[in-house]
Amino acid sequence: MSCDCGSNGDGAGDDGLHIAIVGTGSGAFAAAIKAVEEGARVTLIEGGDVIGGTCVNIGCVPSKILIRGAHIAHLQGHHAVAGVPFNTPEIDRPAMVAQQQAWVGKLRHSKYESILDNNPGITLLRGMAALQDAGTLRVTLTDGSEQVVQADRILLAVGASAAIPDITGLADTPFWTSTEALVAETIPQHLIVLGGSVIALELAQAFRHLGADVTVVARSTLLSKEDPDIGANLQKIFADEGINVVLNTSPTAVNHDGQQFMLATTTGELRGDQLLVATGRQPNTAALALNKVGVETDARGAIIIDDHMRTTVKNIYAAGDCTNQPQFVYVAAAAGTRAARNMTGDDVALDLSVMPAVVFTNPQVGTVGLNVQQAERQGLVVDSRTLALENVPRALANMDTRGFIKLVVEKDSGRMIGCQVLAAEGGEMIQTAALAIRNRMTVQTLADQLFPYLTMVEGLKLCAQTFNKDVTQLSCCAG
Repeated sequence: MSCDCGSNGDGAGDDGLHIAIVGTGSGAFAAAIKAVEEGARVTLIEGGDVIGGTCVNIGCVPSKILIRGAHIAHLQGHHAVAGVPFNTPEIDRPAMVAQQQAWVGKLRHSKYESILDNNPGITLLRGMAALQDAGTLRVTLTDGSEQVVQADRILLAVGASAAIPDITGLADTPFWTSTEALVAETIPQHLIVLGGSVIALELAQAFRHLGADVTVVARSTLLSKEDPDIGANLQKIFADEGINVVLNTSPTAVNHDGQQFMLATTTGELRGDQLLVATGRQPNTAALALNKVGVETDARGAIIIDDHMRTTVKNIYAAGDCTNQPQFVYVAAAAGTRAARNMTGDDVALDLSVMPAVVFTNPQVGTVGLNVQQAERQGLVVDSRTLALENVPRALANMDTRGFIKLVVEKDSGRMIGCQVLAAEGGEMIQTAALAIRNRMTVQTLADQLFPYLTMVEGLKLCAQTFNKDVTQLSCCAG
């Protein structure tokens, strides 16, 4: 057993403030880089085989590469452009996976591994960490030995992993989580997807675009936490693409006979040759021995933190998907940076009141601020308008008018408080709405802005104009 005795847990040791960070994902690296900038030395502790966390390895990066490839394949046989013949491509799934994973490796190296190589203030220790007290971690190294790490501050940034529901027989079957689905070199004939939220819908549509028959089984509705119009419209779009959506249904048992999955559900039996379980993610906190030192968690095991990323124990902070904050990589990175600033003497909070979010279906879902239902639950008196995309010139030129744009405003002041978008490039549009809400713009101020013609984001201006006029009676580029 060796000991890194750089501090006593209350102040800096002889060689400066020492921060130990458990995890090596986006939140951990953002914190490490900022902490070193502020003069601390950092020990990163990683218990897995690779560094980089979920986003680059098994989440955002590979999933968006898959979705992009699947979309290109789909467009070859599903478009509205005259004179361009339809084509049903032969999908070389192993080639897709090889390219995807090559990009994962490149990005992991450039955004994580090279940072370690070029930042002498950060040391990587490989092993599984558990808390001993507010300033001490016991790390079981890869060779089975143990090392004690003492630090002035500790940041827990261990991420989350797929949550597996307790369904009779499920654990005995070769089901996929998103991790296996992203690197699968075969395309199922019939993929059953359990879940109605982000990961479930993104991957369900991607595999449909690659040629699989797909059935989505949702416990309630699609994207049930969002404005109901989003889920309802997305369900119709999925149906038009041949995706079978089964709502308000839960599996009661799962069996696999060596070739097929058989799901007994509350609405009947389903059969398919592959099953994807995408029913949420759970924090990777079980091994940290949080109870031993009094770090409080919620019912899911997520670490409870305040807006300064402080846990319930002094000098222990947390960031990212292992906390009770929203599970987005950009939230994790922002939290990590602010945690580092606070651990090195600053006093900064993370404001999540205007947090844009995107679901990378086609069309994309973009949301920010409050929807009508959320605003009314908060006692706000609101007004809203919904603009169908056939009123957006770029959507007409694209010959794709699926979706809508909705703006939510305070009724008396006209100040924008929310936006929901279902549209091609919705993810690119939503940040404009976020900036408008952040800067407390009124809907009239937004309507008066100049937007470039034949862009999808012009739809925000047109939707804003609907509060005071009939946009169907406007000429092109009407100001």
